[in-house]
Amino acid sequence: MFEKMKRKELLILNILKNSEAPLTSVRIAEETSALGHEMSERTVRLYLQKMDQEGLTNSNRKLGHRITECGLTELDSSIIIEKVGFLSAKIDQMTYKMNFDLNTASGSVVINVTIVEPALLAKNIPEIKRVYADGYAMGDLMTFLGPGENLGHINVPEGMIGIGTVCSITLNGILLKHGIPTVSRFGGLLELRDKKPVRFIEIIMYDGTSIDPLEVFIRSGMTDYLGAIRTGSGKIGASFREFPADSREAVQRLDVKMKRIGLGGLVKIGMPGQSLLDIPVSEGRVGAIVIGGLNPVSILEETGVRAYSRALAGLVDFNRLFRYEEMENRISAYL
Repeated sequence: MFEKMKRKELLILNILKNSEAPLTSVRIAEETSALGHEMSERTVRLYLQKMDQEGLTNSNRKLGHRITECGLTELDSSIIIEKVGFLSAKIDQMTYKMNFDLNTASGSVVINVTIVEPALLAKNIPEIKRVYADGYAMGDLMTFLGPGENLGHINVPEGMIGIGTVCSITLNGILLKHGIPTVSRFGGLLELRDKKPVRFIEIIMYDGTSIDPLEVFIRSGMTDYLGAIRTGSGKIGASFREFPADSREAVQRLDVKMKRIGLGGLVKIGMPGQSLLDIPVSEGRVGAIVIGGLNPVSILEETGVRAYSRALAGLVDFNRLFRYEEMENRISAYL
């Protein structure tokens, strides 16, 4: 009986997770029916009341219900085995959803979001700017999300601010629009010496994980951004991609265009069929190292600031991004 109730609860949570807007019990009942699970509106309403009390969902009066961060955690924990490979699927989904046009510098790009107190962000702006200035970020651009704003399933609470940094998957989307498919192999910790990449010391394969590898490394305290910006030697987030070997020159040209408009790009690109930083590459492909999009805000954890970060948070219009040098002026509106 308990397992049956749990399955229904998870079904409702999953429906709410896949909706960007609040849903009423009537709409949820319709969605469950469409998925082949008959549930009456009254039954759904009773489940929602229980989940509201447990903090898994919250009610927005007549507009309906939303899933909370607690609900997302519960859903993730309950279906973790089913979600092996989930991140790879999400990367592909975000790549296809992007509509950014590199020639006109317009359209949507993928961003990560980090939730933090504005005063704590303001205090650590000098370190964050150093991460950008030293080239350890995905370009020079970022954005802020104010209290009450939503992006995907992330809601910025009152008294907090959302820091949006360009996700490295933006590179995948731009290359795809130019006919170049990308294979995202893994995320890892890249060791730097004298500001130069030396080797990957930890890696997590994208098709074997349900969460972003850099999120894992940040929460585990395994990064060393302070060392990277102070001495040039440290451990930062990066990922490994592969492209068709014949596209190498085209990728390099597009990378130059991306950097010109502030979107950053590749750290290093290898030669066809040859290993890159001791990472083997398949015949007919070329390997590349791409900087981690969460790198600028990851330094907050190292300075003792607790922040909640979510990679691949959603899509925003390119025109909403601003250069990192503007942070001091922009943050004043939230203090």
